[in-house]
Amino acid sequence: MKKQIKNSISLGVIFDSAKLKKQLSKLKLASEEPNFWSNNDVARNVMVEINDLEQKLELVSKFDKNINDIKEFFVLASEENDQKSLEECYKSISRLISELESIEFQLQFNGEADSSNCYLEIHAGAGGTESQDWAQMLQRMYMRWSERKKFNFKIMYESYGDEAGIKSCTALIEGKYAFGYLKRESGIHRLVRISPFDSNSRRHTSFSSVWISPFVDETVEINLQDKDLRIDTFRASGAGGQHVNTTDSAIRITHEPTGIVVQCQNERSQHKNKATAINLLKSKLYELEMQKIENEKKATEDKKSDIGWGNQIRSYILHPYRMVKDLRSNYEDSDPDAVLDGEIDKLIFSNIK
Repeated sequence: MKKQIKNSISLGVIFDSAKLKKQLSKLKLASEEPNFWSNNDVARNVMVEINDLEQKLELVSKFDKNINDIKEFFVLASEENDQKSLEECYKSISRLISELESIEFQLQFNGEADSSNCYLEIHAGAGGTESQDWAQMLQRMYMRWSERKKFNFKIMYESYGDEAGIKSCTALIEGKYAFGYLKRESGIHRLVRISPFDSNSRRHTSFSSVWISPFVDETVEINLQDKDLRIDTFRASGAGGQHVNTTDSAIRITHEPTGIVVQCQNERSQHKNKATAINLLKSKLYELEMQKIENEKKATEDKKSDIGWGNQIRSYILHPYRMVKDLRSNYEDSDPDAVLDGEIDKLIFSNIK
């Protein structure tokens, strides 16, 4: 046990805190210039970056302190040959290793929109009730993940399935680094299981797509022209086709040049739904532009046309064996129940290493 603890403690991770401090010092000097606030948008972005760097340095400092505390505790426990304290020390190390994964991940958040809130879209693939039920399972998975992170999960639009599940939904996830965490979740998610809707208990394969885009605030300029927009109103509906209210308050906006369609029905006010839909459209256009910059050949809406075997990122196998496998990193998780209950951090982490 002692040897195991010593080995665990020696597994130091070197953070480049000197580089972070240098970046922070440079930005703080810039913020002290007399003409710093002459360009409000640039100044705000610098202040956001300063705050971000300070938070990262605080994470590193806190982790280093915890390591030193455990080392001191381990030395004392070893000198007294206190097995109970040594066991507790090892448990603390295990918790730190888990915490380290989260810190390592957060230190990777250096993308332009990583710190933003994000929109989550889920669309059921072909297959009717099977795929629609799978789409709702994914919705619950991300909802439970958000709860674990203490993020706010707000459904903006939801189209219910004919018998069960959902055909599609759009949700706003609000939390620090929500987009940074989830941006790699975009793609096709595949489920294999014994169908609860098949009286013969046959195995079925279902597909649903997940698409993540950053929430765009007022500091990001997206040029929208009225002539490019087709705006339709319709009556918001709930499960079973029941009308939520008696007015045409739901909004559907089609961006003609790209074919992007966004919808919102969560507010009773048509004006509020339109404002939310416009923001969602800007977010999708912004994400589209980011993809072009990163030389990703296919735009988001082009990918949505084929929810099938192509563009798969993850498989969830519930029969004949039980496993979730990320097809990009090849990471495997043998507890699909936990994954579908929102424990997806390890799958997310596997794609940044």
